[in-house]
Amino acid sequence: MVTISFAGDTVIFEVEANHKLWAIKSRIEIPAAHITKVYADPEPAMGWFDGLKVIGTDLPHVFRAGTFWLHGSWVFFDVRHPENTIVVELENEHYAKLIVEVADPDDAVHTLQKQLGHH
Repeated sequence: MVTISFAGDTVIFEVEANHKLWAIKSRIEIPAAHITKVYADPEPAMGWFDGLKVIGTDLPHVFRAGTFWLHGSWVFFDVRHPENTIVVELENEHYAKLIVEVADPDDAVHTLQKQLGHH
């Protein structure tokens, strides 16, 4: 699971607990201006043929954490419970998307959109 916080114009995505081990990453900091879209996605790409794991952990349809090559771009995943997933689309960053599990997807999307001025 990931928690989201803000430090000035930066959004911080903090990978929690043992997910840090599986994702091989504990924190991603993104300038708010680089976030183009945020939305809930209870059915993220987690199947056998949904992307190529580059570094991290992948148990298809069960758990996905780390860096993946998906549809021609780099994507960071941390998803164990797909129903709690949000997608953060980015520009001018290494990752094109962050696909992460949060405690409350609706609240996370609302908070991010409000903070970023997206509607």
